[in-house]
Parts: sequence; C-alpha cells; structure tokens
Amino acid sequence: MQASLVFALNAARRARQAAIVLTDQMSGETRLILERSPERNSLDDTLATEVTSRFRSGKSGSAEIDGRPLFFNVHLPSPRIAIIGAVHISQALAPMAAIAGFAVTVIDPRTAFATPERFAGIDLVTEWPQDAFALSPLDAHTALVAVTHDPKIDDPALLAGFDAGAFYIGALGSRKTHAKRVERLTAAGVARSDIDRMSAPIGLDIGAATPAEIAVAVLADVIRALRQRVVQSPGADG
Repeated sequence: MQASLVFALNAARRARQAAIVLTDQMSGETRLILERSPERNSLDDTLATEVTSRFRSGKSGSAEIDGRPLFFNVHLPSPRIAIIGAVHISQALAPMAAIAGFAVTVIDPRTAFATPERFAGIDLVTEWPQDAFALSPLDAHTALVAVTHDPKIDDPALLAGFDAGAFYIGALGSRKTHAKRVERLTAAGVARSDIDRMSAPIGLDIGAATPAEIAVAVLADVIRALRQRVVQSPGADG
C-alpha cells in the first residue's frame, strides 16, 4: 500500500470516518474510498451499490465487478453508545453494551447518581451533555440513548445527536411525554424527518417491564440500527 494512501487512511481513522481500501486483484491498483467523500458520486452503479453495502455491513471481502476481481478492505470506527442518565436502566445497559462491543460512556451531571460504585469499569462523565460533547463530540458511528426523564439534561443531548447525525437516537418516556418533547424539539428547529427517526418510547417493543428488560430492548434496537443504518451520502457533513 502506497504511503499517501496509508497517510489518508490513518487520517480518516483519527477523524472517525468510515473508509474502504479497494484493491483491483488483477492489476494490484489500490484506492481509498471515504464514506463522506464526493468521489463516491463518480462510482458506477454496480460498484457504488457494493461500496454502500460494505459500509453498512462493515465486512471486508471480495466481489467481481464488471469482470474484475476486487477486494474491499473495510475500516469502520468502533461503535459507541452515549447514555444520558445514570439511572437503573443505564446500570444494566452499560455493561451489556460493552459486552456487545460498544464503547460506552454514561453522562450525567447529577453526581448523586453518577458514581463509580454504580458504574464500575464504565466511562463516567459528570458533566452536562453539551459540555461533555464539546470535549468528545458525537458522530455518525455513535448511538445516543437519553433516559433521564429530565428535559434540561435530555434535550441538549438530543439536539447534539441530531446535529452529529448519530446513527441511533432514542429517548425514554411515555407517548404523552414524547409529544411534549416533540413540541420542544420542533421549536428548537429540529426537522420533522429527524424527529420521526427517533426511537421513542425507546427500544424494541418486546413488552419490557423491568430496567434490565428495557436495557435489553434498547440494546437490541441500537444493534438493529447499526446493522441497518443509512450510509451517509457523499459530501455529507459529519
């Protein structure tokens, strides 16, 4: 692999941008395709479809395109979950998500709840979400899970999630609570299409009743969103 390509790939990794190193197995020629690069607009339809599929699945492998054997070496940022609220659901969700391979951060300015004893081994941030995200921004490979029931904490996190294009945004609350949330988000300028992609009430509808069961429903919903995510359009901000 040529040095300039390695440099560009490492830069993409630092920026948490998905990338594919595409190798023509007949000629040995390699090229780098970034998920948000306008270059994707120049790909022919068959190759573009394969590239999109690889970005979505994260799986490397070979495919024959127009009679040429190609190898797709896929590099995706590690998926993250930002959990807003150090509540009982979070205590169950955080370790389960870590086992599933997510980097997990629990964010809650309420130090009475956000204690190391309750979240042993979990990255715990006792800041307001907007302050936490100023230091560690959300991105398209992060899921946002808001479970405090407190608009002063949840709403700024949700707005940050929309701005960053987080692949999953979910919020705890009844339908009545969510209707009021929609009013606030709409007033804040969030597009209806973004609001509609929220998971609220949060998680898959499996009849979950206990905090642990709700955590299972949320994690399953996040995994489904990750594996079925809409690959960002070329040239999109992120």
